[in-house]
Parts: sequence; C-alpha cells; structure tokens
Amino acid sequence: MRRISIVQGEHAVVAEPHVVIATLLGSCVAVCLHDPVAKVGGMNHFLLGEPGANQMLTPIDRQRYGVHAMELLINGLMAKGAARNRLSAHLYGGANMISGLGTIGSSNGAFARRFMETEGIAIAHCDLGGTRARKVEFMPHEGRSRCTAVSQAVPEAVPIPMPKPARGGELELF
Repeated sequence: MRRISIVQGEHAVVAEPHVVIATLLGSCVAVCLHDPVAKVGGMNHFLLGEPGANQMLTPIDRQRYGVHAMELLINGLMAKGAARNRLSAHLYGGANMISGLGTIGSSNGAFARRFMETEGIAIAHCDLGGTRARKVEFMPHEGRSRCTAVSQAVPEAVPIPMPKPARGGELELF
C-alpha cells in the first residue's frame, strides 16, 4: 500500500486503489472528501478556518486557511471526475490542546461544519474537538478512514549519572 503524508497547508487527491493519505492533527482540521461513483477522494490539512475581515494575505498565507484548502481539494477532486453533489465528508481534528491558545481548535471545527452545510456536502463521519492529538489515515479510493488518538504524555527524562571525579592523582591545568 502506497502512503502519502500531508502537513499543514497541503492536500492530496487520489483516484487509485491501495493508497493511504495520512496526517497528524492537533488544533488543525483535516477534511476527507470522497465520491463513491468516481472512486476518487482526497484530504486537506488546514491551520485556521478563514482569515479576518480586511486581512491581507500572501499566496503562502492562504495555504493556512480552510477556505482556500477546501477550494483546492474540491477542484482537485472534480478534475479527477468527482461530482460535487456526490461528495461526502469525514472531519477530524480541532482539538483545544493548549489552554493558553483559547479555542482555536473549536473555531476550526466550527468552520469545517459550517462549510459542509453551506456547500451541501453530507458529513459521513465527524471526530472534532476534545483535547488530544489525532493521527488520521484515509483510503480515498474506498472512502474509508481511521482516526487514532495520540497520547499527550511526555516521557519522563531519565537522569544521567554524572561521573564522580577520581580521588588522588595530580591534575595539571595549562
């Protein structure tokens, strides 16, 4: 099975069997879209839902936003034969992992739900929110996905014993 890994600002569209698209999410959101007739699917990974009003964006900045990521994903699917009215979605991520960052994850998840509703895309599966990171794997040809919670526990540091200085003998410093 061929594996395609994506990160923030990326997307992948596939119309062949035996391929998995994978990503790792925290407060970001990944949307997996699938057309069961055309047997094509894809996944994106976005950092924020949409820019603020009057916010000037460079082309590189746009890649961080869901509104742009969704356009790229849908256009990529349609270029491979998908029909917009047959698309179904799987939504993942949007965790509020760090208390000091507020509710960025919740805002991202709300954007994804709102986008699907506005565009008339059915949500087949939704795993948004919480406080844990997720690993998402999507088989675009079949439209199947798997989401696994990632442990947030940080391993404890193992103390390294310091060597004791040798007693006796002479040491000459230069």
